[in-house]
Amino acid sequence: MSGNLRSSKTTSKSPKTSPKKQKGDKAKRSSKGKRKQLDKKDEVDLSMEGIGHPEIFPLVFTTKTQEIFNCRVDEDVTEENCFKLIKKEDIIQDLKTRAAISDFHPVKRVILEYPGEELLVVFDANFQYGQNFYLVASEEAKENFLKPPDTAEEKEEKSEEEKERTLEVHACKRSVHKPWVSLGSEKEVEEESVKGYATKIKYMFSRARGKFGAPIGFTDRNASHVKDSYVECTSYQDKTFSIKLLERDVGIQMVPKVKEASTQTKWTYPKNAATQYSSRQLSYEELEESLSSEKLKEFVTSVHLRMEVALQQNEIMNAFFDDWKALAEDESSSGDKSDVYLQAYQSFTDPDYLKDRSISCVRWHPIIHGIIAESATQRYSDEERINPSDKLLLQDSVIIFWSFSDPTRPQLILECPHDIYCFQFSPSDPNIIAGGCFNGQLVLWDISKNEERLQNAKSITVGVKKSVVNMDGASVANPLENNDTSEPSYMEDDENDTEPPLVRYCACSSIECSHKTVITDIHWLPDHFEVNRMGITFENRAEICVQLVTCSPDCLILFWDIRVTKTPSKPLFEKAKEKKIFDMPPGVPDTFKHLALSWKPLLKINLCKSDTRMEYSPIKICLLEQHHHYKILDKAQSMNKQKALAKEKPYAKMSVPSKKPLKALESISNNFFVGTKDGEIIYSDWKIKIDSNSGKPVSKKPSHKYFIHDEAVNTVQISPFFKDIVLSVGGWNFAIWKEGVTDGPILESSCMTQRYTTGHWSLTRPGVFFIGRDDGNIEIWDLLKKTHEPAHFQNISESTITCISPWIASSKQQFLAVSDDSGVLHVLEICPILSQSSSNEQANVLDYFEREVKYLKNYEKYQEFQAKERTEKEQTQMEKTSVATKQKTKIDGGARKCR
Repeated sequence: MSGNLRSSKTTSKSPKTSPKKQKGDKAKRSSKGKRKQLDKKDEVDLSMEGIGHPEIFPLVFTTKTQEIFNCRVDEDVTEENCFKLIKKEDIIQDLKTRAAISDFHPVKRVILEYPGEELLVVFDANFQYGQNFYLVASEEAKENFLKPPDTAEEKEEKSEEEKERTLEVHACKRSVHKPWVSLGSEKEVEEESVKGYATKIKYMFSRARGKFGAPIGFTDRNASHVKDSYVECTSYQDKTFSIKLLERDVGIQMVPKVKEASTQTKWTYPKNAATQYSSRQLSYEELEESLSSEKLKEFVTSVHLRMEVALQQNEIMNAFFDDWKALAEDESSSGDKSDVYLQAYQSFTDPDYLKDRSISCVRWHPIIHGIIAESATQRYSDEERINPSDKLLLQDSVIIFWSFSDPTRPQLILECPHDIYCFQFSPSDPNIIAGGCFNGQLVLWDISKNEERLQNAKSITVGVKKSVVNMDGASVANPLENNDTSEPSYMEDDENDTEPPLVRYCACSSIECSHKTVITDIHWLPDHFEVNRMGITFENRAEICVQLVTCSPDCLILFWDIRVTKTPSKPLFEKAKEKKIFDMPPGVPDTFKHLALSWKPLLKINLCKSDTRMEYSPIKICLLEQHHHYKILDKAQSMNKQKALAKEKPYAKMSVPSKKPLKALESISNNFFVGTKDGEIIYSDWKIKIDSNSGKPVSKKPSHKYFIHDEAVNTVQISPFFKDIVLSVGGWNFAIWKEGVTDGPILESSCMTQRYTTGHWSLTRPGVFFIGRDDGNIEIWDLLKKTHEPAHFQNISESTITCISPWIASSKQQFLAVSDDSGVLHVLEICPILSQSSSNEQANVLDYFEREVKYLKNYEKYQEFQAKERTEKEQTQMEKTSVATKQKTKIDGGARKCR
């Protein structure tokens, strides 16, 4: 600091000008107005001219001034970096704004007369001039502060280097030109050079003269669809590089060696012989003598190591494993493409109930063999549904039950208050069915009185029965047998009657408390837990499914409880009045009589977007606790279980929930996946939180959202083999998700040419799933064979595929139910290659998913690295540009000075 001051004293001559010049300046100042003269009298001379530094003016900078000009002590300026350049315009603006309050007011005249654009302010940490800052009021002193001159030692070093350079220049000898002597190198260069011997191919492109200058329009098209749109360059044999083989005639003759030999055996007459032996019994003395003998000890010692190795091998591998059988399984699973097929087995349609209707949902009966149910909806636009006509009101809304034994006549028909979009059998009692209507109501049926009719319909298929088929909502189902001794109602028909029985619904939700639009998905909660009004999971002591969850595009997900809710006591006349209102029609079971006209949801979840006030429109929901393993039980075990559980009727014993405190289950996952109408995949939690501002319970906002599908999501389904793997289908692609991976799907297909309408996992092969398209085809994907395209596809119908539902009939026979938009239900038999999995297929698929997760994480890291590298390059380029601009400015300034 002191060195800079001394140098500025010696070099800066602008303050100490000549006396004549000072007099001229005084004359100029005296010529200004009186107001300026008054200002000069008020200003105080703060320069350090008395100590030899007239260009320095000490100043006191308050905290406010330091913040305005970004010269805060120990932050912007320090004792090592004490310089700060401030624009003259900013200081003048501060003088105008703050006037006399400004810290620059004492040196206002110096600032206004300063010739440069930037003034140098120095932080005086040692208070050398009495204040915390001082102002440098001359350009020459500012340059000396910022760039101090070289010292005497540096000047001497530079002069010595220049002398050495001059000596080296004088010492260099002048080059002498000599003629070039060839030593043969040009021949080597010519031999090593590459020369083109083949003649070049010339192409000429021509165009009609009338089209010169015409506008050109480019379009995209598939090269395989147009003939001669591309040329295939096939390989051919080049005669230039062919090697000629020399041929010669050689004769070879082989003569086998001949050897004569004879053999004679002695033949004996056969005779019958028998042998009988008895076990040898040793006495106690003989046993003791044998065990203590040296021969036995030597034998045990000799075979000890071999026996230990054999025991270890038995622990490591299964000695009884049939390698030939496993090899045959692997060969059958990797068959030819011609072996992969879906064979037509049966088809169902009805001209009365299914005419001009589209099948919306298909479900197999969980325990009765060969029974399948379907619901149909009218093909009307949204405007026609909002303003229904008489034709729409007169249409019958039903759920139809079909049997393999009679494909021409329905076995049972369920009456519905409105068109049913989705329905589910209860896992605890398949006689209880829940369905979602187009008007947002939830409906329950009880078909226990018609179960015997369905069981007597003999199926044409034989084999073992399956204990669990419903992937979307089933734990192990309880088969029920109809032992009801009550009197028959009008719904029970004779066997000879051609009309199927019509079953009326026994419970329906309140319209005011139901969904505002169509219920697009419905699930039964498993029987091992239940949910309260705050979304907390507790143990289910009844061990039957008593709660449902539904979703709708009205942005709501509702939880329902079918048990009796305890209400405060009412007067007798009100009870009698309600009894008349709630009396069930004749023949309708009173299982859910307590829900009539008063069924309300237990829990409401509103899916709100986190960034705006808008809401999501859920179409499909997938609960992560809806994961169950599928078991194939033989016929005897299934019938024994059916007889054991037939007497129990779980829903007939439902009562008011107990007041005893239930045990909260922390291990139950509260998370779920949702597919929306806009093609989004949402990952959220159904627990309710208390708003800190209003104190009211509100739904949690989704933790993650992804934009994957271009249109509404029509399938969100968990894998039957992996609890954390979910398949989503919508628009023109599908995606596979893994819970816990927040970077996106682990597998996403490319956009296809046809729109996907539905999808379903295979029940027996972990890496296989089926996808329906709007052109009537079904794609079969096998992740162990191909991941970029389907392994097989097959045409099923000319209409759009609406639903896909597989069913295991036996260990060697599986069916696939496929419905279309024209009201036809197709039942296809799945080939063994698609139904029978190999021994290690599940492990291979799991390994594939883990590899995809690792690849996704590495890809995210690579993207972050690329973004960081791109940012660094941009910063480097900006720095280079700024340096070049400064250098150009300095050069232009030097050129002006030279002029």
